Amino acid sequence: MRDTSPVIYYNRYTQREEEEKILGERSLRWIYGTCTGQLALHVLIKRGFFSRLMGIWQDTRRSARRIPAFIRNYGINVEEMLRPADSYASFNDFFTRELKPEARPLCSADYVAMPADARHRGWQDASTIRGVYVKGQNFDLPALLGSAELADRFGHGPLLLSRLCPVDYHRFHFPASGVPDAAVRIPGPLASVAPYCLRNRLSWLWTNRREVTLLHTPDIGDVAVIAVGATGVGAIHQTYTPGRFVNMGEEQGYFSFGGSTVICLFEPGRIQLASDLLEQTANGRELYAHMGDILGQRVTPPAP
Repeated sequence: MRDTSPVIYYNRYTQREEEEKILGERSLRWIYGTCTGQLALHVLIKRGFFSRLMGIWQDTRRSARRIPAFIRNYGINVEEMLRPADSYASFNDFFTRELKPEARPLCSADYVAMPADARHRGWQDASTIRGVYVKGQNFDLPALLGSAELADRFGHGPLLLSRLCPVDYHRFHFPASGVPDAAVRIPGPLASVAPYCLRNRLSWLWTNRREVTLLHTPDIGDVAVIAVGATGVGAIHQTYTPGRFVNMGEEQGYFSFGGSTVICLFEPGRIQLASDLLEQTANGRELYAHMGDILGQRVTPPAP
């Protein structure tokens, strides 16, 4: 039987467990909890044209009528938004909203930063990951990265899985300073990355459409940042300039409408993940934290 139980996460700021408000919950329960829903998923929903059609609607002026109810129902903090709520021309314009710089304070240079507002899971050694969301689901790093060579490089280093809900701020940022390569696009379908889906098939993370960016840093080696698309996300928009130095916390890109995921991999021995992140992950919980907050501490390599 497919698992459609409530989604509980731990909030770093309230210091308590909270239940996630899931956009389109009834539809997701049908899609990922019934045989007919699974048929619809494989025949229609995961196809790229379905997400493109959704995107066309979300870009219309008519879709902007949804914004006030969305803000009210999901508790969006309008004080953080760079623009007033009535200034958005469409729902997608609102969905990809920018925030005021002071809304997301950046951690100090001793740390690396969370790449997005998300529910996060973290493992200090990617090779030890066992039972993601449920028992028996482990990462296939070569498939995720599209490269056996990169999988060897990052296979024993820290891994951060950041799941963005549709209600979250949907821009993602660099976790450290450095020089990024151009993103490598890996084609695939666009299935949902909601917990109802990932509990039953984690492999959507490495079969969905995604883009891999290598960030070359001066002090913690290379970092792989993987943006994973999902149902409704017709495009992953990279807004940075390849080959130009970026500062920690600088915007890397944004997702159009839909739930999305960002995965960061680090070379072994370069950072120590935050204790609350590791604790909640070990307890089977995601940790809610904002972009720019502490992901982990930099580790000074031993002198040669």
